[in-house]
Amino acid sequence: MSGLAISTSGLVHIYRSQGHDVAALSGIGISVRPGELVGLLGPSGAGKSTLLQLCGGLLTPSAGRLQIGEHHIATMTDAELDQMRSGDVGIVLQGAGRNLIPYLTPEDNIRYAQRAAARGRHLPSPAEVLELVGLQDHARTPLDRLTPGQIQLCAVAVGVATFPGLLLADEPTSQLDHHARDEVLAAISAINSSTGMTVLLITHDPEVAALLPRTITIRDGRIASEGRSGEEFAVVATDGSLPLPPHVAELLPPGTLVRVTSSEDGSGGVHLTPVEQEGQS
Repeated sequence: MSGLAISTSGLVHIYRSQGHDVAALSGIGISVRPGELVGLLGPSGAGKSTLLQLCGGLLTPSAGRLQIGEHHIATMTDAELDQMRSGDVGIVLQGAGRNLIPYLTPEDNIRYAQRAAARGRHLPSPAEVLELVGLQDHARTPLDRLTPGQIQLCAVAVGVATFPGLLLADEPTSQLDHHARDEVLAAISAINSSTGMTVLLITHDPEVAALLPRTITIRDGRIASEGRSGEEFAVVATDGSLPLPPHVAELLPPGTLVRVTSSEDGSGGVHLTPVEQEGQS
């Protein structure tokens, strides 16, 4: 198994709400290498879940390009998207219970998740999958006897039941205490490092975000910044626009004229200087 790359360009998704068009994503462009572990950050309503659902083929782009491995999402039929989700892309929805059949054991939940995988595809045994997340001793334990953290680990196990090339996880550590949260994050990190599976996950937890090797922050449907090893960077969009970090944007209110100049010392530096407009004090 090898991880799947994610590549988007000019990605747009528009919802119809109360008779009006609402742009959830406005020209998103990202590139995720095979085997990367990437967190999606941003306020509620920024477009994170929309992007995750597009990557999983649960939504169709309104415009732009979205490629998952060799799959071009915008041109695929419903049957092709179903086939992709049955083997190549695993999805963990927000809320562990939404991913599980409550009257089945962890072992049987995994078998059920594997039922639609393509014939001839090598599948891991339920025991192998449960060992990946540390639940091998609870294979036949009823779900109502598991802790919230163990139930979330079971949901992750179901998401990787077919050893997909891409795991998409929406808030997999939410509503857990710190110990359970850390166990779930450790399991996802171990899956990523041991299998080479690409992982894209949403989190609102700054402590979780700080532990991820790369983060992408979305605001108002656009890429606002990227984090690498704890350091935050602004990202120049394909149209040349540059979202400013919040602490800088506070100093430059909308409508401010800014002079952009290059450093004269050849260092490649760029300077932004507010320009006082006529009539302003």
